[in-house]
Formats: sequence, C-alpha cells, structure tokens
Amino acid sequence: MSMVEVQYSLRTRAEELFRAVQNEICSTLEILDGAETFFQETWHRPGGGGGRTRILTDGAVFEKAGVNFSAVHGEAPESTADKHVSFFATGISLVLHPRSPKIPTVHANFRYFEQSDREAWFGGGADLTPYYLDEEDAFHFHRTLKIACDKHDLTYYPRFKKWCDEYFYIKHREETRGIGGIFFDHLSGTTAREREQLFAFVQDAAHAFLPAYVPIVEKHRNEPFTEEEKRWQLLRRGRYVEFNLIYDRGTRFGLETNGRIESILMSLPAVARWEYDVHPAPGSPEADLEAVLREPREWAV
Repeated sequence: MSMVEVQYSLRTRAEELFRAVQNEICSTLEILDGAETFFQETWHRPGGGGGRTRILTDGAVFEKAGVNFSAVHGEAPESTADKHVSFFATGISLVLHPRSPKIPTVHANFRYFEQSDREAWFGGGADLTPYYLDEEDAFHFHRTLKIACDKHDLTYYPRFKKWCDEYFYIKHREETRGIGGIFFDHLSGTTAREREQLFAFVQDAAHAFLPAYVPIVEKHRNEPFTEEEKRWQLLRRGRYVEFNLIYDRGTRFGLETNGRIESILMSLPAVARWEYDVHPAPGSPEADLEAVLREPREWAV
C-alpha cells in the first residue's frame, strides 16, 4: 500500500471514528441529563468540508454542553502565491458546563490532521476543571485515562499528563485551568504500523472519556449548593474563558482557517463572572482548589 493509500485509509477511518464517538457521547449525555436533548446544526465550510455542531442548553444537569464533529479541508493558512499547501483535519471537540458547582466542567478533543507537504499526525486529550476539589474524582479521572494510555505505551500517561499541565496554563494568572488529564499533539509515525498503533491509541483514549467523567457527574448531581458556591463557579468560569480566548490553539486554528465562529466559540460557558481582586478565605475549600491549581499534583499514583 502506498503512502497516499495509507493516509487516505487513515483519514477515512479517523473521520468515521470521530463521527461515532460524537454519537456515543451525545446519546449518553442526553440520558444523563434527563431533561433536554441536543440541538444539531449541520454546517459547511466555504473552503471545503463541514461538520455537525450539537448543543444542549438549560438541562437538568448541564447548563451548556457542546459536542462538535468536523471534517474540513482546503488551503492551509501558510500558503503563498507561489506555494499552495492543502490540509485535511477531522476531529471531535467537546466542553460540558454543568449547572451545579459541585460537578466539574470537562473538555476533550481528539483530532487527525494532515498537510500536503508534511507528515500526518494525531492530537487530543481530556482534562477536568473542578470548582471544588474532590480528590477521589481527580484520582478516578486520571486513573481511567492512565489505563487507556498504559495499554499502548507506559510512557504515554506521564508524558501526556505533564504536557496537559503545561498546556492548560493561564500564564497571566500563574495557575492551571483545572486539575489536568492528558494532552498530546503532533503524534506521527514513519511506518504504516506506527500509524496504526497511534490510531488504536487515539481510539481507546476517546472511548475512555465517558467512563472517566460520567461517574463523577452521577456522584455529585444531587448535592445541594449555595449561592456563594454558584458565585465561585461563575468566577472560575471566567478563568476558563480567559484561557480559551487567549491561549487555546484550536480556537486560533479555527479562526485562522475561516472556521465557523459559532462552533469555535461553543466552548464558552453561557454565564461567567469577573470581579475585582477576588481572594478566597485561607483554609476554605475555594483556597484549597487554588493551591492545587498553582502547584499541580500527581493523581494516578
């Protein structure tokens, strides 16, 4: 099989995988929420390709949940008058913002990218952003992802956990966005076998998302919360917005390639809050969370 045939086959299978994962995740989340269903909009990119944006709003569990699938192609942003570079990208990206501050926000994305003059590669990961720290939740989330990583390479989890902590870092706040998970980018293979191994890893990592997150939602969904706890959640959501608009590569790529604005910005919460110079009381649960965000910990040990 030629390089072109291998890449085409991988391209097709990656697109099919991400379509199926979107369906699986949305079906599970609708059952979990129990009140609302996803609205779907199918869209087409002027430069080539398109996708399916699915949004659930004002649910019993999820205040806003977005699960995007896309498969786009066209001319890469770095193309010039004398050099035309084409690209293909497919993937799934999701952000779930629960109504309760006792349930963490979660993000995940998995993608395949190829460029006409470069090696094809995979990227993605999943990370958890709690508003109140529950160490059992942190252990469960990281442990589930670690199991998926260890199945393929024992170096993956420690590498990708560190990468996640470094990537989801809000420099101007000197803190991480949440308690991390895994993040990987530009994973490529030089042989057909290596590419198959990477595809198998991404497949397992994507299917690990629901087992990593759903038990956490079920654990906390009926816990009561106060107005002050909700206010803290909205303040922390503001930090989430800051990271996504300033540092997130996926947001920048979407904007630079004339992506669909509504789908790109679906990751933002419906409601967030900014107040001047807020500091939690020493020894409070809010202060405990901030301490972990300033010095990331090892969870799956």
